Amino acid sequence: MQTASPFNIMIKPIGPRCNISCEYCYYLEKEKLYPDEKKFRMADDVLESTISQVIAASAEAGLTEVPFAWQGGEPTMLGVDYFRKIVALQKKHAPNGLKITNAFQTNGTLLDEEWGAFLHDNRFLVGISIDGPKKIHDRYRLDRAGRPTFDAVMRGLDVLQRHKVEHNALTVVQHANSGKGKEVYSFLKGLGIEFIQFIPIVERSAGAGLASAPQVDMEPGNSVTAWSVSPRAYGKFLCDVFDVWFRHDIGTTFVQFFDVQLGLWLGAPSTLCVFAESCGNGLALEHDGSLYSCDHYVYPEYRLGNLTKTPLREMLWTERQQAFGNDKLDQLTAQCRSCAFRFACNGGCPKHRFARTRNGEHGHNYFCESYKMFFHHAGDRLKEMANLVRFGRPASEARAAFYRPK
Repeated sequence: MQTASPFNIMIKPIGPRCNISCEYCYYLEKEKLYPDEKKFRMADDVLESTISQVIAASAEAGLTEVPFAWQGGEPTMLGVDYFRKIVALQKKHAPNGLKITNAFQTNGTLLDEEWGAFLHDNRFLVGISIDGPKKIHDRYRLDRAGRPTFDAVMRGLDVLQRHKVEHNALTVVQHANSGKGKEVYSFLKGLGIEFIQFIPIVERSAGAGLASAPQVDMEPGNSVTAWSVSPRAYGKFLCDVFDVWFRHDIGTTFVQFFDVQLGLWLGAPSTLCVFAESCGNGLALEHDGSLYSCDHYVYPEYRLGNLTKTPLREMLWTERQQAFGNDKLDQLTAQCRSCAFRFACNGGCPKHRFARTRNGEHGHNYFCESYKMFFHHAGDRLKEMANLVRFGRPASEARAAFYRPK
C-alpha cells in the first residue's frame, strides 16, 4: 500500500436514480450496472460505514478538514431526513477538532422550505444545475415525462437565496448553448450567482447509425453525440465569457475555469483534476459501497472494491490507483509534451482523449483546440493578472493595461 495522501470521494447515496432525464446525461445509464436494484438508496449500515471510513482515512492522510461531496442522480429524492441522518453520523464519528464540510449537487427541482432551512442551518454548499435562460435550459433538461424543468429550477434557486444557502451554478456547455457564452454568463450573473462552473460535455456515440452525430478525425467509428459541444464552439464560449468577466467582474464573480487557470499561470499546482499533471485522488462511491477510480470511469474494470468488504484505506492508496492517476501524465501524446501551454492544460481529462494529433497519434484530447484557442486569446491577460497577484496587487488592476478608461 502507498503512503496515505489527500483524496476526495464523490458519494452517490442514490446512485444514478434521478427525477429528471437530461438528454445529455451520461450517468443515468449506470442503472444497468444494477439490473436487480429497485430502490437505489444507500442502506443505513453502508452509509454509516462510508462516513466513518472517510473520516478515518482523512485523518490518516493528515487532513484537518473532511469534505463530503453528495451527488447522484438526484440526492434530494432521498428526502431531508436522510441528510439529517448523515449530519448526525458525521458528528458521531468525527473526533474533536476535525472539521466536516458538506457539498451537495442538485437539479434544484425538489428544493422547498424544509430543504432551505436544513441546508442553511448545516452550512451545506449547494451546486445547482442551470444551463442558461429558459429556452436554452429546457432544450436538454426535461423531466421524465418530457416536460421543461426551468421554472422548477428557478423556484429551487429562490429557496436557496431566501434561506441564504451558499451556492454556485453548474452549467453544462453543450451544443444548444455553446454559441451563447455572453448571454448565458450575463443571465447567471443576473440571477445573483457569484460562483459559476462551466462543464463541457462530449460523449462518443454508442451506435454507429446516428446520422446527425459529428465525426472526430473523420472516422465513422469515432462519432460524438449530436448534443456534444464541438471543440471550436467550446473555445469560443470560454473566450467570449472571459472578455466580459475580465472587463467587468474580476474579484466579484468567480468562474472556476478562470480561477484555476490563474493559479496555473502563477505556477501553482492545479486545484482541479482536469488540468493537474496526474489524477487519481478524486474517486466515486456508489450507493452499494462500490468504489471506482473516478466518476468518469464508473465501469466494471475500474471498480476498486466495496468498502463493506474491503476497508476504504486499502483501496485508496494502492499501486493500482496510483497507476490510474499516473497514466494521465505517462500517456500524453508527443504533441502535448511539446506544447507551450502544457503547464496550463496537462492534456486535459483522460476521458476526453479519443482524438488524434495532427501527426495521427491516437489518445489526444478532444478539447485541445478549445484550450489552445482560449490560451492564445486570454494568455496575455492571465499573465498580467498573475504578475499583479505575485506582488500582492489586485488582479483587477490588469484591466488598465488592456482597456483605456472611458
